Amino acid sequence: MRSLGVSRVPTSDIGEPRSTARSRRERIPREERRRQIIEAAATLFSRKGFRGTTTREIAGAIGVSEAMLFKHFATKEELYAAIIEAKSHGRRVLDAAVQAAEREDDAEVLRTLAREMIERTRADPTLMRLTFFSALEGHALSEIMFRSRVQQLDDFLSRYITKRIAAGAFRSVDTLQATWNFFGMVAYHVQLRELFGQKPPRHLTTERAVEEMVALFLHGVRRA
Repeated sequence: MRSLGVSRVPTSDIGEPRSTARSRRERIPREERRRQIIEAAATLFSRKGFRGTTTREIAGAIGVSEAMLFKHFATKEELYAAIIEAKSHGRRVLDAAVQAAEREDDAEVLRTLAREMIERTRADPTLMRLTFFSALEGHALSEIMFRSRVQQLDDFLSRYITKRIAAGAFRSVDTLQATWNFFGMVAYHVQLRELFGQKPPRHLTTERAVEEMVALFLHGVRRA
């Protein structure tokens, strides 16, 4: 007697049954299809790098042809730009800190920047991985990634520190180096958790980690 086994349903690279992907191919609105392509491409790029990912793989991940992909994005560069626009949260992080900066609430400015960076990366670590891949591979996207993800934050905090030095609240320091010092603490915390999968001790919650970073930094820059 033939034994009955559980057959596997063929799936796409992102887990969707291929038969389902084919049946939905023509019914999905254009904007939704663009979103699917962007998400699939970002996921594959963040797993395999830019050099290791082909347009055929991206198309196959959502069950469409390469021709269909190129109808939405004529070049890889267009696709890269769309990914950055969808994934970059630098402006949103800054928006959350602007009000505290206007009040000159030093601790809240730093607290907001750190918390927003940590929480947004935890919710979607794709952009962090894309940033590393683009830099390590010497990809043309690296400079765009730097401007959209890093430089905006550097410029904001550096200007704030300069303003607080002028007001006499902070001692005279190199503003860019001080900015890198603070974001370096945050970035290392994020990388340990999201890139290397390290779990901090139970007592070291995100909130406590953020407060420690803020306290250490302010202790170093405030006038005695």
